[in-house]
Amino acid sequence: MDGELARGARRFDAAMGVIRNAEPGPVATHVATPDAMIETILIAPDDEARRASIDSLSVPAYLTDADGWLIHFNAACVAFAGRTPEPGRDRWCVTWRLYTEGGAFMPVDKCPMAAATEQGISIRGAIAVAEREDGSRVTFLPYPTPIMDPHGRMTGAVNLLIDITDASQPDALQAQAARCRRLAGSVNDARTVETLLGMAGEFEAAALSLRSES
Repeated sequence: MDGELARGARRFDAAMGVIRNAEPGPVATHVATPDAMIETILIAPDDEARRASIDSLSVPAYLTDADGWLIHFNAACVAFAGRTPEPGRDRWCVTWRLYTEGGAFMPVDKCPMAAATEQGISIRGAIAVAEREDGSRVTFLPYPTPIMDPHGRMTGAVNLLIDITDASQPDALQAQAARCRRLAGSVNDARTVETLLGMAGEFEAAALSLRSES
C-alpha cells in the first residue's frame, strides 16, 4: 500500500470505525464494517456473549430490549455521549440531545433506533448530530438493528454510533469514497474488495444525502 493509500486508509478508519489487522501486505488487510461488527453481535450464542462482543468494540455500541429500553452499553458510549447512560431509564438513545444534520431538534421517539424497534427493521443511511451536556456536538451514522429469535420475533436491538464529524461534508465524504475505491484496487482478497466497495457506496450515499439537504 503506497503512502497516499495508507493515509487515506487511516482517515477512512477514523471515520467509519474500521478494524484493520497488523499483518503487512495488501492481502492480509482485514476490514470490519459496522454491519460486520453488528453481525458478530447478532450471532453471539446468548445474551452474555452478546454483551461481551459489545464490550470488546472500540466504537460506541449498546443493546436495548424489544421496547427500546437500554440494557447494556460499552465504555465508548460514555466518551461519545459525554454522560453515563442509564439502563432502564434511557430509551432508544444514549445521548443527551439529538438533532438532524440540518440542525433541527430530534425528539428521542423520532430517532432511528426508535424506528428500528417500533418497525422491526434495520435503519441505514441516517445521519444525526448528538449534543453533549457541555454543548459540544458530534455528527454520526447510527446502525440500529433488531435482534430476532429463531421464530422471527424481535427480542431486542443493537446500535453502533460511527463518528463522522471530521468527514461530514459532501466533498470530504466523496473523497473518502474515492480513496476507498483506490484501496479496493490495491488488494487481491475478494472479500476485502467487496467490503471496501460497499463502504465507498455508503460514503457516496451519505454525500448525496447531504447535498440534497443543501
